Amino acid sequence: MITITHDEIDAGALIRAAQTPEMGALVTFVGVVRDDDGLETMELEAYEEAAHEELSTIRDEAMERYAIDSVDIVHRIGRLEVGETILVIVVGAGHRKEAFPACEYVIDRLKQTVPIWKKEYRAGGDEWVAGETQKSA
Repeated sequence: MITITHDEIDAGALIRAAQTPEMGALVTFVGVVRDDDGLETMELEAYEEAAHEELSTIRDEAMERYAIDSVDIVHRIGRLEVGETILVIVVGAGHRKEAFPACEYVIDRLKQTVPIWKKEYRAGGDEWVAGETQKSA
């Protein structure tokens, strides 16, 4: 499942839906809005069609590179408060040794290539935050 949504994400439901009797490992990444330097809220925007396509490409790449059975990615957009879930990735595999690096690959690629942007709101003002590929060294 690849989804971009404005709705709350239920990580537990995604894990249960991904599970099959053949899987010995379900590695999950849950990204949440953290209180970072007085962050009050965050707004995430996406070029939804392109983001969905890129997430599908990343899933396919992970399936080819690693001995895994499934990859589910659900990314939330819109206005989010501290503590709310932004992203859930669930990687299913026969064994953990394949699932962990595959999950890390998915989150790293997502941060580098998916057209999703975030704006952070603080008491002193707001600013768009550069993605990982846009940060200076």
